[in-house]
Amino acid sequence: MVAALSPGRTPPRLALFDLDGTLADSRALMFEALDQAARHFGFRRVTETEAEALRDRDARAVLRALGVPLWKLPRIAAHIKAQASRAPAPPLFPGIGAMLARLESAGVTLALVSSNSEANARRALGAEADCIRHWACDATLFGKASRFRQVLRRTGCLPGEAIAIGDELRDIAAARSAGLTAGAVAWGYALPSALAAAGPDILFASVADIPAFFGV
Repeated sequence: MVAALSPGRTPPRLALFDLDGTLADSRALMFEALDQAARHFGFRRVTETEAEALRDRDARAVLRALGVPLWKLPRIAAHIKAQASRAPAPPLFPGIGAMLARLESAGVTLALVSSNSEANARRALGAEADCIRHWACDATLFGKASRFRQVLRRTGCLPGEAIAIGDELRDIAAARSAGLTAGAVAWGYALPSALAAAGPDILFASVADIPAFFGV
């Protein structure tokens, strides 16, 4: 796992963070919302043990395992998001608030890119939401890479000046598609071994490794 900036390399000016599984510990809430959606839409319910076994698979493989047809996905995602808005806000992982504050103080522009809603994200972040300068929330048919490009246009940053940090295999793929440095965290949804196999540019073992990467 790499947690330090290579000698002579300029740290990114822009950090684009995922929310669920990266900043907020929402796994239990998301499992509950998924189970409720399974009952509502009639796709296969899984136990927590089965859900754990899916953590080394990409999003399409998970959908196949659950028996979810792609055409139903927008309705299911909207349903889960609505459930999340009525549930208690998930806690942030320990150290997240201090990490965001340190990056902002060091002059790093922070963005949040999430398929969750901005309202849900702001509830989860609480006071730390003030550290976020750009928001690109809600699911889009064009994928997360399009959200990354949207933030790049807003900030005027080049792809090589930005890093996307998430906890899933699709986050790595989206970062690569948009030309960003791909950062992954070892404490979220996907197993660290699965993330490592996908070859991110940086795999952060702990929250403290993120400001260390920026030289903060």
